[in-house]
Amino acid sequence: MTVDVTVVGGGISGLACARAVRDAGRTVRVLDRGRRVGGRLASRTIDGRPVDLGASYFVVGEAEDFAHVVADWEERELARPWTDTFQVIDAYGTKTPKPGPMRWAAPLGLRTLALDLAEGLDVETERLVERAAPYRVDGEDAGEVVLAMPAPQAARLTGDAPGGSQEWDPVIAVVLRWDERQWDADLHGAFADGDADVTFIADDGDRRGDGAPVLVVHTTADRARRHLDDPDGAIAPVLTATRRLLRIDAEPAAARAHRWTFARPAETTGEPFFRSPGLSACGDAWGESAAVRIAWTSGDALGRALAAS
Repeated sequence: MTVDVTVVGGGISGLACARAVRDAGRTVRVLDRGRRVGGRLASRTIDGRPVDLGASYFVVGEAEDFAHVVADWEERELARPWTDTFQVIDAYGTKTPKPGPMRWAAPLGLRTLALDLAEGLDVETERLVERAAPYRVDGEDAGEVVLAMPAPQAARLTGDAPGGSQEWDPVIAVVLRWDERQWDADLHGAFADGDADVTFIADDGDRRGDGAPVLVVHTTADRARRHLDDPDGAIAPVLTATRRLLRIDAEPAAARAHRWTFARPAETTGEPFFRSPGLSACGDAWGESAAVRIAWTSGDALGRALAAS
């Protein structure tokens, strides 16, 4: 069946794009290579509970349309305000509170928000796209084609990333579980100031609201690059850094790692999306900063533009 728009990539940007197209009365389908949609809104059930392995949280900011979506999620208890204060931890383990905007989390994992956006859409999962071109996907008519993915992945499908090449940094997310909590209740999340191995530590039990003794630690890009072929190799240095920063004496009961080869753009374009006849792109690299709200806003804006054309 021929559709008006084919979106390749079922992360929050691609889903927002598809919903905008559908809400305008046009036909759209979403193709995603994963078993479930979500992209970097990734949650996995570990030891019987969901753990966020991708994005750590989201901020609403001044994105008015996104704020309406979030208000609906909050009303249905899919999302909740988490904290407006993180910590900054120096090399000696000294913590300094860092107030900021309200960060939001999802009680059952951020992937549930992507699944909610996908509700009612024509989504084909476990579909590995090999080639994309204007108006065509894998040699078949596809209507307007949207690549909702990091530029290096888009380049593999097109030979040249729409809108130009972009550098992306890798991250390895390390999940550490103890039998009981080993850190202060006011941790919430913490930025590691100048650490060679760790950039951010999230108290997953705190953001989930169940108090589980679980931390999710994101590596620096340099540390991740050393372990892209063996993510588990990052566990030891990340654990050492985490125990030092949080002054934890006990060994964890379990640890595992997840690799993100393209975790975040090194720089963003400042443009809301890329648009050309038959082949467009959207995502968190298309905006003033890499963030969940930027990804949603980019996809929504592109979907509206496509529907209006």
